[in-house]
Amino acid sequence: MAGAQILVVEDNDKNMKLFRDVLHASGYRTLEATTGGRALELAIEYAPDLVLMDVQLPDIDGVEALGLLRADERTASIPVLALTAQAMDGDRERFLAAGFDDYLSKPVNVVAFVETVGRYCAGGGR
Repeated sequence: MAGAQILVVEDNDKNMKLFRDVLHASGYRTLEATTGGRALELAIEYAPDLVLMDVQLPDIDGVEALGLLRADERTASIPVLALTAQAMDGDRERFLAAGFDDYLSKPVNVVAFVETVGRYCAGGGR
């Protein structure tokens, strides 16, 4: 679904630039937040098609931000994918159990990243 709007929540400038560049090259529009609090504001205001959420953020962490998105009827149904450098055994399962729709480890494999984003923006999910 080219043209879909994706909220990218990432506090690392280099990662944000990579995600922005890859998403724009793939035909997506982006909203950007560097904190969980700002992500909540943008999600409520713009109702993006997808949220890519860094798990470790400077204010509230991604898991807490996810809980707040899920608790608000305006944002509860937006798919949210975890973006994290936490790639140990069991981390994927832990983040899925926390309520994320999917999990992408950093550094991202760009091909898998674009494929996963495309699947969610097309409504296919996992």
